[in-house]
Amino acid sequence: MKFSDGYWLLREGVTAAHPAEVLDVVEQDGALEIHAPSRPIRSRGDLMTGPVMTINAHTPMPDVIGLTLTHFAGEQPRGPEFELTGAEATPQISYDDEHATLTSGALSVRVARTGSWHVDFLAGGRSLTSSGPKNMGIMRDATGAHYLREQLVLGVGTSVYGLGERFGPLVKNGQVVDIWNADGGTATEQAYKNVPFYLTDAGYGVFVDHPGKVSFEVASETVSRVQFSAETQELTYYVIYGPTPKDILRKYTALTGRPALPPPWSFGLWLSTSFTTSYDEETVTSFVDGMRDRELPLSVFHFDCFWMREFNWCDFQWDPRVFPDPEGMLTRLKAKGLRVCVWINPYIAQRSPLFAEGKALGHLLRRPDGSIWQWDMWQPGMALVDFTSPAARDWYASKLEALLSQGVDCFKTDFGERVPVDVEWSDGSDPERMHNYYTYLYNRTVFDVLRKHRGEEEAVLFARSATAGSQQFPVHWGGDCEATYESMAESLRGGLSLGLSGFGYWSHDIGGFEGTPTPALFKRWLVFGLLSSHSRLHGSSSYRVPWLFDEESVDVLRRFTRLKLRLMPYLYEAARTAHAEGPPMMRAMVLEFPDDPGCAHLERQYMLGSDLLVAPVFSDEGEVSYYVPEGTWTHYLGGQTVTGPRWVREKHDFLSVPLLVRPGAVIPVGAVADRPDYDHADGVTLRAYGLGRGAQVTVRVGDVAFTVVREGDTLRASCSDPSAPWGLAAGEREVRAKAGTGFLTVELG
Repeated sequence: MKFSDGYWLLREGVTAAHPAEVLDVVEQDGALEIHAPSRPIRSRGDLMTGPVMTINAHTPMPDVIGLTLTHFAGEQPRGPEFELTGAEATPQISYDDEHATLTSGALSVRVARTGSWHVDFLAGGRSLTSSGPKNMGIMRDATGAHYLREQLVLGVGTSVYGLGERFGPLVKNGQVVDIWNADGGTATEQAYKNVPFYLTDAGYGVFVDHPGKVSFEVASETVSRVQFSAETQELTYYVIYGPTPKDILRKYTALTGRPALPPPWSFGLWLSTSFTTSYDEETVTSFVDGMRDRELPLSVFHFDCFWMREFNWCDFQWDPRVFPDPEGMLTRLKAKGLRVCVWINPYIAQRSPLFAEGKALGHLLRRPDGSIWQWDMWQPGMALVDFTSPAARDWYASKLEALLSQGVDCFKTDFGERVPVDVEWSDGSDPERMHNYYTYLYNRTVFDVLRKHRGEEEAVLFARSATAGSQQFPVHWGGDCEATYESMAESLRGGLSLGLSGFGYWSHDIGGFEGTPTPALFKRWLVFGLLSSHSRLHGSSSYRVPWLFDEESVDVLRRFTRLKLRLMPYLYEAARTAHAEGPPMMRAMVLEFPDDPGCAHLERQYMLGSDLLVAPVFSDEGEVSYYVPEGTWTHYLGGQTVTGPRWVREKHDFLSVPLLVRPGAVIPVGAVADRPDYDHADGVTLRAYGLGRGAQVTVRVGDVAFTVVREGDTLRASCSDPSAPWGLAAGEREVRAKAGTGFLTVELG
């Protein structure tokens, strides 16, 4: 939200009060409480009027410091609150004549005790960011609404990333971002997944701990600052020190929750019925058998909306007119080696039998007058499940348990963004704060059901909406994109932005959701989709089986599905890293190369894991340009090398794509190409790329660590488990470089 009118003035009707100086600093319980009047205190008469802001400096974990800004402390607290975990931190507090300083790990916040108001966040002897006179403020607009605002300095050359899954430019400098979940597709400034966290390439990130609407002005209203504001009497934000972007994500996800580890089978190919297409068991079987007959590995089949009867969404009952024997059908699909996913949402249409049941039990969201909140936009007379009620959560979960008992494996949790604010929640939550947070309760409810009945290692969703902390319930997909190259590119921007917001896994509708892609676009998107963390064929009003496009689409799908499955030893270790440490599988280039200014704005390419560079092709003709960081990189598919740093322009047919291996990497390649859930270490091949003489690289494949050492022209491989059945003599085996191949191969098995 903008408050100013240029540099000197405020907008009409806006009033502002800013901390002018520090009156006193009180140390209590490892925190600093700072009282800052909004006018200089020159006499006792100046002590008799306000406003006065109270600022509490505290730390939830090392390298993370929070400031809580308070105007009126008497406001009745209303939820929800983000669930933060943190870690034990022992802050150090020090004073001198001019400053009070609180230090947590390598990060310090220093408050000026004399002179004008000034707060510095410091690490390694330098200021990361700061807030000075007239930056922090108590703001009122022309209607009298009360906001707290902060402005943090943005250093010269610093780029800002994150703030959720946003489809505009990856670098957020110059943008206005409102943290407010909306069903706006992928082509607008709105977002399904809004996260009040931004990451910089200057050593720090900032998380605003407010689940409701937070407005960010990123080098926009004031071009040298990041401004954020919320309509509240109290606002907390945390500065998170890296120093690298990866370190920032590690600490942010330690605070807000790490992603669960999806099961290996979820990384295979998903095929959907599509959204509004007509289908029955015969249609489903024809798709599944068609994939098998063409030797296209398929892991998951997904039933979208019309597995339930029209106007009954959601009643969680198979439409008996087209699925008279759902248990038998699921058994038949399982016999073909498939997992099954079904579409759900948190809305209950008036025609659904669950509407009367939910109304009678008090499980549906109500208006202040006690009536059920309803509208007609999505389903006639639909209501929302009130997930703030434990009883309503249990009721909703019980309906899903019946599906799991039939043989369903997972759920696509659609929607969750269109949450009204003219309502009353059963737990008394503030409607504005609940708007974004609703999706957290919704997806957690479904994920908990899966954990309970399928086990911790088998739970996985396909979710659309999210907020801070929702990364704990993967996987998330990008929402409603169009069947165009432009939309393919905006989808990638959204996924990279989400990865920079703490989400480890991400997918998208291959070929675009709205409209039907041309065969050329479909083939280009297939490659991009199969080089994403999760891969799903899905559309709106047309099917996405490849033979409906052309025979080459079948070839492209076969080639890149098999490639992904062979790469599972590498990909699943990248997934484990996301789960254990926070960095996502699909990484914006700046995440791996923060010191290369050429990577700061790159948004049409990415790193898949730490060692594979992917540059999707966004044209029929196959022309693509991409940036190669320093070193000699190797094309994974062809073996030719490219030396950076420089831009490269190439032309690729539909069976190719720029897929480059980082210098000095060892890529473990699996022995199986028809499914993702196999023993990744059994028969694994280690491909070593550009290892210098004397170089040593260790890679993990499941519970086994392999170490590759280059000694002269020889590679020596050792296994952490010499007794393992990989045919290693005493845990070692030597293999010489294969001349002209562009890589070195260590065969194990």
